[in-house]
Amino acid sequence: MSIEKIGVLGAGVMGGGIAQVCATAGYEVVVYDIDPAALTAGHEHATTGRFGLDSGVERGKLTREEADAAAARLVFTESFADAAATDLVVEAVPERLDLKIRVFRDLDAAAPEHTILCSNSSGFPIQAIGAATNRPELVCGWHWASPAPVMKLAEIVRTRATSDATVETVREVAARCGKHPVVVQDTAMAWGYVANRVYFAMIAEAQKVVNEGIATADEVDQLMMDCYRWPSGPFGMVKGAGSGWS
Repeated sequence: MSIEKIGVLGAGVMGGGIAQVCATAGYEVVVYDIDPAALTAGHEHATTGRFGLDSGVERGKLTREEADAAAARLVFTESFADAAATDLVVEAVPERLDLKIRVFRDLDAAAPEHTILCSNSSGFPIQAIGAATNRPELVCGWHWASPAPVMKLAEIVRTRATSDATVETVREVAARCGKHPVVVQDTAMAWGYVANRVYFAMIAEAQKVVNEGIATADEVDQLMMDCYRWPSGPFGMVKGAGSGWS
């Protein structure tokens, strides 16, 4: 199906970044949040933030005209119905399974029948989220990494119920957004799909090194960056993921 308008639920660090990326890719984007202050902060994050549209112009990634056009495609609203009345919705609410299930139940009731519902969960089973709807074939995970305008991750999580058409549509949208979509299978056996399962194993081993007095956290970060050319070490990744890399 053709995607023209995307809804984003949650105007936090991830939601604002996701909205910015989708608008830059040419999609009309409607961002919803229950908190007016979050909407204001999300708009600032997408336009004038460290990785926002203005920064893209300064770094030569966008022309001023492209940035202005992307900003014009962004709408931040307190209307849940407006965000749901789109072709594809990306949920980016806090990482609580009960909250996500409730949101998807409400989305299913409010969104048009054709709307694809995606969760930006970092690791909850998508099958459990999709079961709250009457359209599990149109539900999948679309896990982003922070900062969304920079990181190429697009972990597309399909359940047994997710249709091939849904997977292909989301994959195409992610590619148009400049990401590297990889389709993985949903699982209830371990939290984290692929990226975070490997990531948390790395964090656990890095913490062991610090606890054993072998090196400090800063030294571990520096060694991993120097050896593997990572932009940040494991402890820096934890801090950046929580703070939005500010």
